[in-house]
Amino acid sequence: MARNTQVSADHNAPPITRMLAEFVVNHPSRGWSDAVEHEAHRTFLNWLGCAVGAAHHESTQAALAAVEMLEPAPQATLAGLGQRVDMASAALINGISSHTFDFDDTHLKTIIHPAGPVASAVMALAEHLGSTGREVIDALVLGIDVACRVGNCLYPDHYDRGWHITGTTGMLGASMACARLLKLDVHQTQMALGLAASQPIGLREQFGTMTKPFHPGGAARAGLMSALMASKGFTSSPKALEAPRGFAQVVSTKFDWSEIDSEMG
Repeated sequence: MARNTQVSADHNAPPITRMLAEFVVNHPSRGWSDAVEHEAHRTFLNWLGCAVGAAHHESTQAALAAVEMLEPAPQATLAGLGQRVDMASAALINGISSHTFDFDDTHLKTIIHPAGPVASAVMALAEHLGSTGREVIDALVLGIDVACRVGNCLYPDHYDRGWHITGTTGMLGASMACARLLKLDVHQTQMALGLAASQPIGLREQFGTMTKPFHPGGAARAGLMSALMASKGFTSSPKALEAPRGFAQVVSTKFDWSEIDSEMG
């Protein structure tokens, strides 16, 4: 499909939201090459090293001090600190620490740092659920795939408008990774993606401040909460990504649907 040049012109977009939900739910465990599996482990270990490395940074500590005011229940561990907080706060803080030094993984075509939001959400939820390592890697791969596909669809116009693409696609990937861990059905997963689509996080104006690493942390928390809410019956638009007033057409002047549905899986 040709790249769109007018936001309001495309009323015949493919059912992207449903398509991605079906992909995340139905894709077989470890349904990819050894090379992809290898990169999944590399990106996870890199995420963990980045998060541990900035665990005592002032931005991480400031965010933790704010979270502690909420008196969170001990559900998930903070990387490099050993302290446990609620799942949503763990996703937030680990997302912040993993991006603080900017050594996290990079999808070169779009400059997305996908593991920050996705792995931070996955690990917080997986610890609480008692998920297996296999389930964690499956969720990580599928969540990153969704984030990068949407990023490919919107880049570069979305980024050029001033959006921090790591945050704005990260909550989508995080929601899908968490939906996979929760074993949601297609409808619930579609609702989770729609809910996440209403929470784009990140402005490039914030680069150089503590708020830049907040973006993947906020995206991780938003994605996790989207999946949890969908699991309890919370609803959203079934066309949240592709509708004329949906995510893609609101946050970008150009989009290419073929970047999402081409060679899926």
